[in-house]
Amino acid sequence: AGEGSGPVPADGTGPPAPERVLFPPTFSVSEIKNKQRRHFMFLRWKQQQRKEKLALKKRRRKEREALGDKAPPKAVPKTIENQRVYDETTVDPNDEEVAFDEATDEFAPYFNRQTVPKILITTSDRPRGRTVRFCEQLATVIPNSHVYYRRGLALKRIIPQCIARDFTDLIVINEDRKIPNGLVLSHLPDGPTAHFRMSSVRLRKEIKRKGKEPTEHVPEVILNNFTTRLGHSIGRMFAALFPHDPQFIGRQVATFHNQRDYIFFRFHRYIFKSEKKVGIQELGPRFTLKLRSLQKGTFDSKFGEYEWIHKRREMDTSRRKFHL
Repeated sequence: AGEGSGPVPADGTGPPAPERVLFPPTFSVSEIKNKQRRHFMFLRWKQQQRKEKLALKKRRRKEREALGDKAPPKAVPKTIENQRVYDETTVDPNDEEVAFDEATDEFAPYFNRQTVPKILITTSDRPRGRTVRFCEQLATVIPNSHVYYRRGLALKRIIPQCIARDFTDLIVINEDRKIPNGLVLSHLPDGPTAHFRMSSVRLRKEIKRKGKEPTEHVPEVILNNFTTRLGHSIGRMFAALFPHDPQFIGRQVATFHNQRDYIFFRFHRYIFKSEKKVGIQELGPRFTLKLRSLQKGTFDSKFGEYEWIHKRREMDTSRRKFHL
């Protein structure tokens, strides 16, 4: 139905010549009852859509080349990102109130170079092999980090021991069904504590075209799109995990990229091939974080005061509203 037929040769013999498939204006693939036929027709329809889109793109490019300098500017495609609903908490770098908050918050000693980051990485109780390997690889990304296993200790007992041993941050990797699915990041000694949902974890051996093992050089850190007050706080938490002065000779960079409130982590090594070309290779691991809550002070599940909690039914009413 709706396939059309090609022209028949004049002598009436032989198969008809192939012709572009023409679907009627009211054609709907879902009306086809046969499942295999429906799937086949859907693929044909998608193929036709791609051809039409490519032909339109070529025609527009030829028109722009013919017009030269008189060609109109290219239209900006509409995306969820550039149609984002304005957030009144968006940070202005020149705002005096923001500058005062930064000078007096819990991360001020780090940014004033009064403290040196020292990170404790631990897990939920009785971690499985994949979580253990992820913690070990994460320790090679974050300098001056140490991996210890819980051995049944509660976090409330671990935190005072960390403070006594001059640890500045505590990272807890939680797992479910042998897969890492959560990350708790607590800044010591006074907080705050962020709880993230973790997904899309890929270890080094699972990454295609990965580079060689990372070196012990201090990496550069890139923080993208943390624009609101909440996002600014989360970005400062990530920045406080790494020493101030990266060793550029190592050519390693850790990236926290926020897009639609999902934080994508990547770890790369780069090389300048020329003045305009840069080659990169991913070193791993990679993972994605989604902020669930931000709590004042150190971890306290019962009596802790929360600055922000993600409430899906109240906060996710619009796809164009983002919080970080």
